[in-house]
Amino acid sequence: MMLVRAFLVQSFYVPSASMEPAIRPGDRILVDKTVGADDLRRGDVVVFDGTRSFAVADRTPAQAQGLVGRALGGAASLFGIDLGEQDFVKRIVGLPGDHVVCCDAQGRLSVNGTPVDESYLPAGTRPSDTTFDVTVPAGRLWLMGDNRSNSADSRAHLGDPGGGMVRTSDVVGRASATYWPLNRLGEFATPPALSSIPAAEGTR
Repeated sequence: MMLVRAFLVQSFYVPSASMEPAIRPGDRILVDKTVGADDLRRGDVVVFDGTRSFAVADRTPAQAQGLVGRALGGAASLFGIDLGEQDFVKRIVGLPGDHVVCCDAQGRLSVNGTPVDESYLPAGTRPSDTTFDVTVPAGRLWLMGDNRSNSADSRAHLGDPGGGMVRTSDVVGRASATYWPLNRLGEFATPPALSSIPAAEGTR
């Protein structure tokens, strides 16, 4: 069981609302850790280690302290909740080479010149209150939360080293399904509006 968890799939507890409505606070999700950089697709929901990109530089990861803390940390790890790790969950909007812009004259996000129908966002949500025009470097990703007004994602780190991009090597895996609570049981769908966008010229 532990080998399966370590090498194939891992469960994560999601405490925030940044990926609503796809993932809600309190959801537990399964993450496929066999996915490599070449397997990642636009629209995938991924869990990644944000230590080098999203975590605040002077922030010390929370560590379980004392006997009770260590016991809780051990129990949490058993269920796939790794206390103290800087893990984040976001959706891939830009792959290496992609040109991602927001917003156009109609207030839409576009990728490689193609406007994106983001009907997967919460009702009434704007694509972004922050304007940006970025080209994703090789080996990096542009990631955004679906709940745009409540997500500190690549946009929030435009001024940081790396410009808000996340290394493909920092991706832990692709989220495949919600398994708890039971009334939320289901697989994640990739929005066709993102998956159907042609690759940037000169890339795969």
